[in-house]
Parts: sequence; C-alpha cells; structure tokens
Amino acid sequence: MVYVFFADGFEEVEALSIVDVLRRADIDVRMVGLISSVVEGSHGIKVEMDDILADVVFDGSVEGMILPGGMPGTANLINSNSLKELLQKGESAGILIGAICAAPSALAAFNIYEGKRATCYPGFEHKMKHYQLVSDRVVVDGQLITGKGIGTALEFALSIVGVLRDDLLSATLAKNMIMK
Repeated sequence: MVYVFFADGFEEVEALSIVDVLRRADIDVRMVGLISSVVEGSHGIKVEMDDILADVVFDGSVEGMILPGGMPGTANLINSNSLKELLQKGESAGILIGAICAAPSALAAFNIYEGKRATCYPGFEHKMKHYQLVSDRVVVDGQLITGKGIGTALEFALSIVGVLRDDLLSATLAKNMIMK
C-alpha cells in the first residue's frame, strides 16, 4: 500500500497524477487528508480522501509514502508532527518515500533520507542543505524519489511504479499514456 498525503493547498495535478498512475499499475493507493476527509487544492479543487492521518496505521503493508507539492500545501505538511513521525517510521523501515515540487523541503524539515541525491522546485534549494541537489527532472536515490515540479508529475509517478514494481510496467504505462 502507498499513502499519498494531502494538505489544504496541495498541487492538484501532482497529487492526482500520482494516484492515477499508481492505480493504473494496480498498486493499492490511499489518499490521506492531514486533518479532513475533504481537502482543497491550491486551485480550489476539492478531493474526497480515503482516510485521514489520525486513522493511518504504519504496518508491514506500507510500501511507500508520497508528498505532493503546492503552496500552502507544503507548509501545511511541514506543520504536521503526526506526518513527521509517520515518515520517520517509514525511513527507519527503509520504505520508499517520495516528494515533488516544494514538498522535498518537507522531507528536509523532517530530516528524511538526508545525504541522498534529490531535486526540488526552483527556489527551494536553500531548504535542502543536507541533500546532494541535482537539476534532473526526477531523481531516484535508493528509497528516495524526488521530482522538480508539476511538469514532471507523470515521470515522477512512473518512477515510483518502476521502484515498487518494475521498469517494464512503468514503460508499458508510459507507452499507453502516449508519453515520450
């Protein structure tokens, strides 16, 4: 199972692209609202969640945890101590953790997978001091996946599929979605 965490002000395209692509790969994905079962994105789109953070249990079925970006969504992610604790459990268990756009700065605030290669939305680099920043659109370094922004959302999601399942499935999905 993969948890995708939604905070008010999330970037809709990033969050929903991730959920959509993972579900196309038959990966069990749960959309988790930080505090509410309906979360509003940065462009006014409201999305009904599968769960709320208070009800999430970290167990052996969790394969990954993903943070979409957006503002003020990322700031709201950073302000959640419960999310921080859950992500730290995930890091200790060695599961996949991903973040896109501004959200890698939340991982940095929580000290998740420090020292690894990463990317983030331009202008957030100063928040990523304990990472090896690269300018790639999507970066996979072990169990950490980061994406640069909204224009990389599908590549980011397909990279998650590649790590959690295999590159052939990721390539097949990309072909079926008419990606380059």
